[in-house]
Amino acid sequence: MTITSESGTASTVLGYPRIGPDRELKRATEAFWAGRSSASALHEVAAGLRRETWTGLRDAGLGQVPGNTFSFYDHVLDTALAVGAVPARFAGETDHLERLFAMARGRPGAPACEMTKWFDTNYHYLVPELAPDTPLAPSSRKALEEFREALRSDVLTRPVLVGPVTFLLLSKPAEGAPDGFRPLDLLGPLVEVYRDLLAELADAGAEWVQLDEPAFAADRTEEEIAALRKAYDRLSAAPRRPKLLVASYFGELGPALPVLASTGVEGLALDLVAGRSDLDGIESVEGIGRKQVLAGVVDGRNVWRTDMDDALATASRLVGVAARVEISTSCSLLHVPYDLAAEQNLPADVVDMLAFARQKVDEVVLLGRALHEGRAAVAAEFDTARATRERVAAASRRNESVRSRLTALGADHYGRGAGDVRAKAQREALGLPDVPTTTIGSFPQTPEIRKDRAAHRSGRIDDAEYTGRMRREIARVIELQEGIGLDVLVHGEPERNDMVQYFAENLDGFATTEFGWVQSYGSRCVRPPILHSDVSRPEPITVEWARYAQSLSTAYVKGMLTGPVTILAWSFVRDDQPLGDTARQVGLALRDEVVDLEASGIRIIQVDEPALRELLPLHERDRQAYLDWAVDSFRMAVGGVADTTQIHTHLCYSEFGEVVGAIDGLDADVTTVEAARSRMEVLADLGPGVPRGLGPGVYDVHSPEVPGADQLTDQLTEALRHIGSERLWANPDCGLKTRGETETVEALTHLVAAARRVRETTVGTG
Repeated sequence: MTITSESGTASTVLGYPRIGPDRELKRATEAFWAGRSSASALHEVAAGLRRETWTGLRDAGLGQVPGNTFSFYDHVLDTALAVGAVPARFAGETDHLERLFAMARGRPGAPACEMTKWFDTNYHYLVPELAPDTPLAPSSRKALEEFREALRSDVLTRPVLVGPVTFLLLSKPAEGAPDGFRPLDLLGPLVEVYRDLLAELADAGAEWVQLDEPAFAADRTEEEIAALRKAYDRLSAAPRRPKLLVASYFGELGPALPVLASTGVEGLALDLVAGRSDLDGIESVEGIGRKQVLAGVVDGRNVWRTDMDDALATASRLVGVAARVEISTSCSLLHVPYDLAAEQNLPADVVDMLAFARQKVDEVVLLGRALHEGRAAVAAEFDTARATRERVAAASRRNESVRSRLTALGADHYGRGAGDVRAKAQREALGLPDVPTTTIGSFPQTPEIRKDRAAHRSGRIDDAEYTGRMRREIARVIELQEGIGLDVLVHGEPERNDMVQYFAENLDGFATTEFGWVQSYGSRCVRPPILHSDVSRPEPITVEWARYAQSLSTAYVKGMLTGPVTILAWSFVRDDQPLGDTARQVGLALRDEVVDLEASGIRIIQVDEPALRELLPLHERDRQAYLDWAVDSFRMAVGGVADTTQIHTHLCYSEFGEVVGAIDGLDADVTTVEAARSRMEVLADLGPGVPRGLGPGVYDVHSPEVPGADQLTDQLTEALRHIGSERLWANPDCGLKTRGETETVEALTHLVAAARRVRETTVGTG
């Protein structure tokens, strides 16, 4: 059952979804948080999910099953706990589960750890905090305990850990760390901790351990490459350890490949979907002939069926070069839904295009057989797969009217008037106070709202009844905001299940799933739509909801849209044309919606782009081309409105400094960003680079803690050090959909009070 076993099929995967096919972990976790269930009940659900995953993958025919891929919240957070990297503010927590959730969600007096995107995916990880005196030592034995637990289910797993160098590169200096300290300075002591963890796993019977180093799919300095060599020379020299499989994904290893090949590790896993260039000249890489190599030829990040002949040909290039070749996914299957078989309402022609996690396991197993037994042994299955792909390719996915419109557009469709001219026109037209208050879009969604949407989908209530119920909720939310005293209102989005799925359901070219859930962070799950064909807007989507909301108030109500880059980033996107072409199609469809919103009397329109940084290519050489089409698609969407119409955008949970030029290029009149969890660090990056309105989110909506008016006043006052009062907005850092109404009202009341204090004491406008 090991990776070297000749008796098992030559196939594996690098990881698997962990939320449960029906989001069992989400429900159990949230019940525990709410006090409706015990820790033992939560552990029981978790144990059942782990067992089902291990035995299911074993029975599917994998040669080896990954272990330690389960997490109650985040695998990077789990690694921090495993090596003792616990911030001092959480040191008082003695129960492992309580400490884990406190670090993830915060508790009174202890803000949660910062959360940001996992490379260029929509998964979020908790950022480890390190200082020179962080007491690194083996702490949580989660990997060991789960390895033993799997053995009791008769499954020998390959434990998976975040590699030590990637862990340090993803970390940040803890608050109070001395100037000049870098987490990478702790490489030596951290590697010793890993040696101890590996020894414990070896003693328990682990034959292989997988260490993930995806940081090296990005551009890295010579010092960082040298740190990789140092770490794996030291780890491979450990006297008691399992065999080591170093996995990288999301791109090619490039200069890190010969470094790893020269160390004593026994195996390498290569992403040959996003990093196929690693094969160029691989036969001349010294040491590769002594390694077992996992050929990651099945895409772990997208849902399209694998071209089996192409994948087999790619993997075959390693035969005779490496000591042994096995088939794998390009990365963990964490990023795709569980099982296509659960979907009963997808169009048949769309189903023919797709493979979810369970189907990808079957592809991996089939390719493993073809690689080691010969294609003839699986010819029938390969020929069926080829016929299906040819049938899909022959189907029309083009909309010639969309393509003609895009071809005919001139440069004037991508821009508006000068920023200072617009700002003056908007000040006169809108008459907003300094430091205006607003929210990001969604308001808490009650169980009743969700039941109403479900009843409408199933036909238990008709369109008229559904519209009436949603209007009553909108009216209630408008009245609530007026009572709080917010300056710019939102309609609350009760009709929206998700900020991307909602638009996908109303745009041609998309399909949506019923059970295609994917973890975004913690208990937060999304169902990414499937963008399979040319995109267009058959009719207005949000206009009537926005028009109705505006009719209820003399305050301005924002129109709320999701931007083209985010729609792409949070969907599974067709792979038969350049991504930029698809983005412009989405931008054109949204442009029609923006123009209709303005015509209906909406004077402030927000087009959210939280994923702008997320899609940034990992290599510098590819970034400008991406940023060009990302900015173009946004400006396409908003370029048709008058200077007096104020365009907002929102970004969250990213390293904004890396895309500050593109944020400026979006040319939005107001940009709102996450700032609370990173403790306003973003302001130094964004303040000088965004010359228009800026709203640093001062209320962390992903924590159950309600900030006081004094705390919010301090944060807004800090923001004024970076942003002039005429540019500053006061707002939460994200939508309020997942929060409870009582805490939301309290927090927003404090926000309004803080903004008024700042006006009175600092700005002087009263």
